[in-house]
Amino acid sequence: MLVYGKSSWTGDPNHKLDNIAVLMREMLDEPPGISRHSTLVAAFIEAGELIQGILDAPFSEHGHDVASSTQDAAISYLMRLARTVSASWRTGFERGPDIPDLTPLAAMRLPDRITTRWAEGFAFYALYPESYAIAAARSGLGPDTDVIGIRSIGVPLGAMVASALGSDRLLTVRPSGHPFRRSVSSDLTRLRGRPGPDQNRFAIVDEGPGLSGSSFGAVIDRLCACGVAEDRIALFPSHPGAPGAQAEERHRARWLRMRRHVVPFEDVVQAGGGLTSWVADLVGPVESPPVEISGGGWRALQGRGTNAWPPVNVQQEKRKFRLSAGGGAWLIKFAGLGLPGRTKLARARALNAHGFTPPVAGYRHGFIVERWMEDAQPLDLARVAPDAGVDQIGRYLGFRARCFACEPDRGASLGDLLAMARHNVGEALGTDWAGRLDRWTAKRLAALAERSHPTEIDGRMQPWEFLLRQDGRLLKCDALDHHAAHDLVGCQDIAWDIVGARVELPLSDAGQARLTDVVSREAGRPVDRELLAFLTPCYLAFQLGAASMAADAAHDLDEHRRLRSSVERYAEQVQDVLRL
Repeated sequence: MLVYGKSSWTGDPNHKLDNIAVLMREMLDEPPGISRHSTLVAAFIEAGELIQGILDAPFSEHGHDVASSTQDAAISYLMRLARTVSASWRTGFERGPDIPDLTPLAAMRLPDRITTRWAEGFAFYALYPESYAIAAARSGLGPDTDVIGIRSIGVPLGAMVASALGSDRLLTVRPSGHPFRRSVSSDLTRLRGRPGPDQNRFAIVDEGPGLSGSSFGAVIDRLCACGVAEDRIALFPSHPGAPGAQAEERHRARWLRMRRHVVPFEDVVQAGGGLTSWVADLVGPVESPPVEISGGGWRALQGRGTNAWPPVNVQQEKRKFRLSAGGGAWLIKFAGLGLPGRTKLARARALNAHGFTPPVAGYRHGFIVERWMEDAQPLDLARVAPDAGVDQIGRYLGFRARCFACEPDRGASLGDLLAMARHNVGEALGTDWAGRLDRWTAKRLAALAERSHPTEIDGRMQPWEFLLRQDGRLLKCDALDHHAAHDLVGCQDIAWDIVGARVELPLSDAGQARLTDVVSREAGRPVDRELLAFLTPCYLAFQLGAASMAADAAHDLDEHRRLRSSVERYAEQVQDVLRL
């Protein structure tokens, strides 16, 4: 199934330099504490993306890495910044920031344009760079260790490991090829060091392993081909698990016998009352420890039996906690480290100011803090008439269309959506059903694209995502970032959410017509009916693929059953649409 996508940014590297400079100035004006440390980490993440882009520019041109003084200066700057992050963390955010001077890097001849990859671990999966410094400090490795960071995210993570070890030897590599069969073309012979039993140690650093672990595997293969003994190699992954189902058996067996150094999320965010101390100034005196409700745990607090739990993809759920403090309850949810998290805070405040979402207290080092709405219940549990809330939902979507417009390259093109729909429908239902999508010709899609208005859509219109308050007002939950998630959809015309509301709530024909009219009025432009018709099978095919992959990955039998029920529902609906 086609579900996932990769986000990247292409542009002038000076844009990233400017972001770093702004964050540095902001940090110098902040008092010691978690907020200043968070700003420092934001600058570090921006620097990691900049330097990844600088390193990848010659790789893209030549097909292999090309050493240069600019790259050496860039790595050196990132290493100094990593040491500053580590010092801030070790001293409880009290040590004054020892900021490396950005001027030498800015003065160098940088590529005209770079492409940076969005670090998914920092954005979605609560991967804290500090955890890699902690893991390195606990590893027993010394300053003579050669550290190899796997691009993209392995650039900043490798810098954290090297800085914690006191090593000045950081090399980065870009594995290439099929995602499940990566290889490394970079020359690692200069890292061989001393031969024999006293040869150097090596640390390989990356997020993962994922489905195949092939990026780690490719670097290990390359080192072994250079004569490095397997027992001289240490791995720094993001989790303690083994590579997934697509891993080669030799990679899986080798992974299990190699030394791995991992520090879990809990040792970073929860140790020593970390999270509660981070948010104390926002929520007031803490009355009890935070309760984690990640992985669908929030369903137990909605007043529904397990037989009525909505399905979730546990692997994609963000970390979240419920906290009792200051005489009330709070939802503390991971929103992303760095600039994306700050952007989501601004979006949360804008949506709340217009009455669409719960009140938000603030943002602390990756987490947004908002009120837990005790006086509300999920829309699917409320006894309301069909099509209830259509006008409120229409005003909400119209606001998004009017205020959250964005560039067209931040989401899948209509052609990409059609290719996804054909593939997923073909996988689930067969080629005959997929062929019914051929009515959407390239000419029709080009005309539709001209009339489309890309928007930071909501992307989650399921009824349990809406809360109905006692006074009849609807509030939208989880409204901040599904347009920037780890999938291929991204930003689309607001018609995508209208289709989502029709499918998920569900709405009658009259209800969808009313919703479309309200959205058109609030957005200040008509919703294109032909675009609605095109996006309907695309939406269903995407959800069909997402539910199918989640069901295949589900370890819990009840969760698997819920997800398979969703697969069947989406399959039935897409067949109904394609019959027309």
